[in-house]
Amino acid sequence: LPQVEFVWFWSKEWVSGQEKIITNIENELKYPVFVKPPNMGSSVGISKAKDRGELIESIKEAIQYDRKIIIEQGVENVRELECSVLGNRNPKVSVVGEIIPSNEFYDYDAKYVDGKSEAKIPAELPKETAKKIQDLAIMAYKALNCEGMARADFLLAKDNKLYINELNTIPGFTSISMYPKLWEASGVSYQQILDELIQLAIERNKEKQELKIEYTPKEDWYN
Repeated sequence: LPQVEFVWFWSKEWVSGQEKIITNIENELKYPVFVKPPNMGSSVGISKAKDRGELIESIKEAIQYDRKIIIEQGVENVRELECSVLGNRNPKVSVVGEIIPSNEFYDYDAKYVDGKSEAKIPAELPKETAKKIQDLAIMAYKALNCEGMARADFLLAKDNKLYINELNTIPGFTSISMYPKLWEASGVSYQQILDELIQLAIERNKEKQELKIEYTPKEDWYN
């Protein structure tokens, strides 16, 4: 799975080892970089850092939200592409959509505040590129043992190099969110998604119920 280069550390390490962490980041990556608290959503706590001063401030912001911090190599002039995945063992994937953020990147303000970001569904892409994105989305979904649903987000660089940015396992799910809108463009209604998610949950629960939940040792175990 194609990913950007990254460095990570625990927030507790920042307290006593700031210089070591910064040196490691600057040895491994080049500015600009993105600083992320990986367990947040809606781009909360994410910053783009173009130099050491911005890096330090970005880390201070991120550690307010998570115990783990990821620093990712920035890729300039990318297109932000997404597709929706639905299923358990045999997931299916929607058409690919594109987000055109109003800010330098798709941060919280661009998502929810200024109302100027745009979504293109389906994205204007060559068929082979769209197919590659869909295939990678399924690969990532299976690699992470996801079940139910996820939205797979990608970055497409100017040189056509593709990176998987994240799998969002709790994506926005209102009627105007990208997850259902991508399925709607694929011919699956909001109600059909809900029906299928319920069936997938029942199927998953049935499998779990068939598993043993207790163990009786053999009588002669001590021999």
